[in-house]
Amino acid sequence: MPHTSAEPFPLIAAIDLGSNSFHIVRARTDHGEIRILERMGEKIQLAAGLDESRMLSEESMERGLDCLRRFAQLITGMPRGAVRIVGTNALREARNRSDFIMRAQHVLGHSVEVISGREEARLIYLGVSHSMPDMPGRRLVADIGGGSTEFIIGQRFEIHQRESLQMGCVSYTKRFFADGKITQARYGQAYTAARLELMSIDQSLREKGWQEAVGASGTIRAVALAIQAAGRGKGEVNADGIEWLKRKIIKQGEIDKLEIEGVKPDRRAILPGGLAIMEAIFKALDLQEMHLSEGALREGVLYDMIGRQHHEDVRERTLSALAERYHVDKRQAERVERRALKALEQVAEPWGLTSEAYRELLTWAARVHEIGLDIAHYQYHKHGAYLIEHSDLPGFSRRDQQMLALLVRGHRRNIPRDRFAELGEEEGESLIRLCILLRFAILFHHIRSNQERPAVTLKAGPRSLEVCFPVGWLEQNPLTQADFEQEAQWLERIGYHLSVR
Repeated sequence: MPHTSAEPFPLIAAIDLGSNSFHIVRARTDHGEIRILERMGEKIQLAAGLDESRMLSEESMERGLDCLRRFAQLITGMPRGAVRIVGTNALREARNRSDFIMRAQHVLGHSVEVISGREEARLIYLGVSHSMPDMPGRRLVADIGGGSTEFIIGQRFEIHQRESLQMGCVSYTKRFFADGKITQARYGQAYTAARLELMSIDQSLREKGWQEAVGASGTIRAVALAIQAAGRGKGEVNADGIEWLKRKIIKQGEIDKLEIEGVKPDRRAILPGGLAIMEAIFKALDLQEMHLSEGALREGVLYDMIGRQHHEDVRERTLSALAERYHVDKRQAERVERRALKALEQVAEPWGLTSEAYRELLTWAARVHEIGLDIAHYQYHKHGAYLIEHSDLPGFSRRDQQMLALLVRGHRRNIPRDRFAELGEEEGESLIRLCILLRFAILFHHIRSNQERPAVTLKAGPRSLEVCFPVGWLEQNPLTQADFEQEAQWLERIGYHLSVR
């Protein structure tokens, strides 16, 4: 189920299922601001459990689930909508992520979203921009995670560019320092691999330009603390300090023998890969220093939740931009949206669609169901579904996009029941019912007219929908009658009976 923008909650929580660490933060909300009550984090190294076929090991999943059992105590009794849980690179990559997600949801009692790299970047920037002093110029924000590194250029709260690269402190340490040996050659290989990744974005970032560089991850903080402890900095990361730290870890030669003041033992285990990425970033972007931010992804998630609660939902802007880009007939979309929501009100109880999340999903689908027409009329529902599933949609999780794409795919002609079933039996059935309501609204406004339409009554059974028109109306509108007769045949294919009278 998509995350709901429910009424404001006085207590909210965000859980970040990172590739290296899992974190939870709880906060109180106060007039659009957050007051942090508690933070907790544990090193899980989920990314280290990915094998060559991108399958998470049972051992790594159990490490994560053990941590979540402890986190669960902190969110016991918190209502749906007050807790948001996001998974990042390791779960994006894992082919068996659904197994872990189902078990995690059972432990926590709340849904888990896997977010794209660019959505992760947006949330990181939101967390950073709320936690640092305001400045007139642009900021470059970098976050080295366990499996990916995000880059954002923005000014105040506006993002100008956001990128996500497949390189992280856990994955690079596993790839280049698997046996724990640190040599000049291996470090050089890790550094070169990071420079090659950066080649795809470094020029565009430099062209944008920035006045301040900010780091927002544990790796960057660990490097800064090591540099400060050695008297080579005042809490920032600097180019000279990186060079000194590189020489130091190569001289010590083995991960197990690393002794670096200011760096915790569990962070030392993944320092070589993270430092190589850090040096590559400094060289590729010609940086001399980088300051630290206390806020990052999980704080960004909290502020995003507050924005949704106060009707400043980035998803609304995203869909408006999408509709504009693909020249959607806005009046028709509004007609379909109103009719679909009226239908939902009548059948929400018997069909188990009372959650605000379902209302949101139906609203979104009505607004963008015709975007595929801008590509071609033939099979436009499939074009639209592809665009939604594969576009960069700020504010939406991957599952949100998958569900929205399915509704658009199923809004006309055949409903692909097997695709809906991939979401799970209960969720898939709920989504099919939403799809039926969307199709009803579209048929009702087939002729794209503003003329007043009759009030209809809907009655829903477990596998049936009865539509009651005013006496004599259908006989006077044979096109609508024919549409609904055809629709009954389509629904019969998926085991639903539609009766119209």
